[in-house]
Amino acid sequence: MATVAVYDITNKQVGDIELNDNIFGVEMNAGLLHQAVVMQLAAQRLGTHATKTRSFVRGGGRKPWKQKGTGRARAGSTRSPLWVGGGTVFGPHPRKYAFTMPRKQRRLAIKCALSDKVKSGELVVLDSLNFDAPKTSQVVKMLGDFSVDSKALLITCDEAENVEKSARNIPGVKAISTMGLNVHDILNHDKLFITKDAITRIEEVFA
Repeated sequence: MATVAVYDITNKQVGDIELNDNIFGVEMNAGLLHQAVVMQLAAQRLGTHATKTRSFVRGGGRKPWKQKGTGRARAGSTRSPLWVGGGTVFGPHPRKYAFTMPRKQRRLAIKCALSDKVKSGELVVLDSLNFDAPKTSQVVKMLGDFSVDSKALLITCDEAENVEKSARNIPGVKAISTMGLNVHDILNHDKLFITKDAITRIEEVFA
């Protein structure tokens, strides 16, 4: 098991913790991570795009000219896809883009993402993370103490409303609980701050 240091929010080491290799030390699977990210982004798509086929375009009920004798091509409607103002062929229609992955694959993808952060030294374990009141300056000070000037993800065990509100006004900083842990957020942020109790919860759920 890998042992990492535990810090308080002022970047002072207060101890250490052993990480479960079955969760924080698994082998990287880039293909699985890609599939998990695509699944998550696809589920966010609204799919409300729509085009009108010839049956939905207004007009075109009368035959433009007689079938024979004019020298022109045969035409039955002015709303044919061949005409300006006509319907669209094979255009997009409202649909859902969401698809699912087996639960074991979803969990393995999260394990791969967490393991990658540990190997690259981008995971910081905090003794605790909670504020008495929502205040953006508290998160700014914490990130400054850790010399973090890039995107950061704050992970707490349970929903911490004050932490979430304190972080949401900072560009590139996001706070989530272990219930909302996902591959996209882990990979999309350069630095991960996670509490000790959050690690315990993750090891209980993913073991």
